[in-house]
Amino acid sequence: MTTSLVLPALAAAAFLVYAITAASTRRGEGRACAWWAPAALSSAFLCFSLYAVASTGAFGFWAEHARNAWGNQIWFDLLIGVGVAWYLIVPRARAAGMRPYPWLGLVVLTGGIGLLAMLSRLLWLQRVASGTPTAGRSTRRTAQRSTAR
Repeated sequence: MTTSLVLPALAAAAFLVYAITAASTRRGEGRACAWWAPAALSSAFLCFSLYAVASTGAFGFWAEHARNAWGNQIWFDLLIGVGVAWYLIVPRARAAGMRPYPWLGLVVLTGGIGLLAMLSRLLWLQRVASGTPTAGRSTRRTAQRSTAR
């Protein structure tokens, strides 16, 4: 099997695990505001995308989406998915003090990479606003400060 056949299957399996886990976890359980997960995924996808650009050029994706009806369908599906995500994230981003237009530029230029980076930033801002300790801060030290006040 080639890498081009294995990677989509692995990505589909990872998505299913994520989707089932997200559907079975109530909000507030676990790490609801884990900003580092979309940041790591965005970084990994950026690296793979840079490899794709180096291999086939900056506009190699367009030939795939314009090739036939299936290519068109995949393009429409990606646009719909990003559009739905954008619709859901913008009100939360504004509420957290983020300006949407610079992020829109990143999303238009990079798709899911920019959307994941935006989500990561939003989750980080929400975590800071809620007073939840961020990475590098000890929960015990934060609790001690709270009780000392």
